[in-house]
Amino acid sequence: MKPKPHYDIVIVGSGLGGLVSAVILAKEGYSVCVLEKNQQFGGNLQTFARNKSIFDTGVHYIGSLSPGENLYQYFNYLGIMDELSLHKMDEDGFDIISFDDDVKSYSYAQGYANFKAQLVQDFPEEPDAIEAYCNKIQETCDKFPLYRLKPGRPYADGVFQLQIKSFLESITSNKRLQAVLAGSNFLYAGDGYKTPFYVHSLSVNSYIESAYRCVNGGSQITKLLIKQLKKHGGEVFKHHEVKNLEFVDDRIESAICTNGNRIKGTTFISNIEPKITVDLVGKEHFKKSYTNRVDNIESTISAFSLYLVLKPDSFKYINKNYYHFKTQEAVWNAQHYKQESWPESYMLSMGIKKNDAIYGDNMTIMTYMRYDEVEAWENTFNTATCKNERGQTYEAFKKEKAEVILNELEKKFPKIRDCIEEYYTSSPLSYRDYIATNRGSMYGYVKDVDKSMQSLISPKTKINNLLFTGQSLNMHGILGVTIAGVVTCSELLGQTYLLDKIIAANNTEKSKI
Repeated sequence: MKPKPHYDIVIVGSGLGGLVSAVILAKEGYSVCVLEKNQQFGGNLQTFARNKSIFDTGVHYIGSLSPGENLYQYFNYLGIMDELSLHKMDEDGFDIISFDDDVKSYSYAQGYANFKAQLVQDFPEEPDAIEAYCNKIQETCDKFPLYRLKPGRPYADGVFQLQIKSFLESITSNKRLQAVLAGSNFLYAGDGYKTPFYVHSLSVNSYIESAYRCVNGGSQITKLLIKQLKKHGGEVFKHHEVKNLEFVDDRIESAICTNGNRIKGTTFISNIEPKITVDLVGKEHFKKSYTNRVDNIESTISAFSLYLVLKPDSFKYINKNYYHFKTQEAVWNAQHYKQESWPESYMLSMGIKKNDAIYGDNMTIMTYMRYDEVEAWENTFNTATCKNERGQTYEAFKKEKAEVILNELEKKFPKIRDCIEEYYTSSPLSYRDYIATNRGSMYGYVKDVDKSMQSLISPKTKINNLLFTGQSLNMHGILGVTIAGVVTCSELLGQTYLLDKIIAANNTEKSKI
């Protein structure tokens, strides 16, 4: 199928924000086209298979998907909730926080009452601090209206100045409890010197409410969204890398693809990072103050991932994630590692093929890695559709890093090497090439209490038919990016109108029960 001569909406990039925007607008009768440069749609929702085992690249678990919760309501409106294949994680400990110097592990339980009860067992002298922590998270989330499916600005004033580390220090002097409460901060690349409390709150709250894995990987979300898009007349095209957005007067008229196709549209939505979009559009079309601000926004750190294919029936499936730290201090500064201490922390997650799995068939271990470690190979590019070898030195580099991680993993799982059939790796270059983020950034832009407004990007640009969407707007993550799609579409549909539609779709479902 070839693209039509003209579309109402042309979306560049098929990540979650782009697909959510596409479905919303197609449901409203717009003719919509989504352009993807890669072989696979979905951005961070992409999966890949090795030795018949399916690995997630970015979606290891999802929160707030129980009936009535916020992501459930958004996904239900989008028409994908009923067909999602999900596996609920351990209700008494979906995330485990652990340290090299502590034989005890600390559990995050689902549901606030259970969450508090589990932590009070570990810290019986700290019920007030744990209560204050939970109250502050919920109070902070209430200040982001769309998080609660209410109309209003994407964020409320007065939430940006509170820093996570200083807040925890204000409610307890127990350093171990502080570290445990911040222990899943790999979810947002938490930095003890910068990260605001609201970033922590929006990230952690949804998992405390409910936590699920996607059976057979998160790419099913992509497939279901594309199914809905096509149902409403929208179209998607892979192998359509946009190399230029062509202007006529002060408006974008068409997207020029590297395959020679020219796709004309009335409105263009960029689901690729603003830094990259500005270069694609041409800086001359923006005010210098704007391009300078975008250029100077700090990107979050990248990651190195180790993917283990496990021998059949060798390692029992673990229905939880591990966030492990060499030291208590690493909770706050793991991304400022030195080579001799790398990795100072890691996140471990297992994939699941079916709901009744006893044994796992794969495991993913992720840790921080700065882009400068792979700069020697930054002029290489390698994806499934554009295969290029980076050379033996790069392969040796990855092998060395993988062995270091395996040595760390053996401390927690002493016989893990005996269970490994094969392993694979990805570096910041993989994130850069597949997801098209600046320097392989995991989560878009750094949120810094001292530069609270710098990293917030409006979906609306000075080019009157160009909008942004995706993880670089307000928040990353499945929920954050879904909300970003709603924010973007509100520019065209009106926020109150769109929210009414979302709420009405969920009220209709309730009336059927």
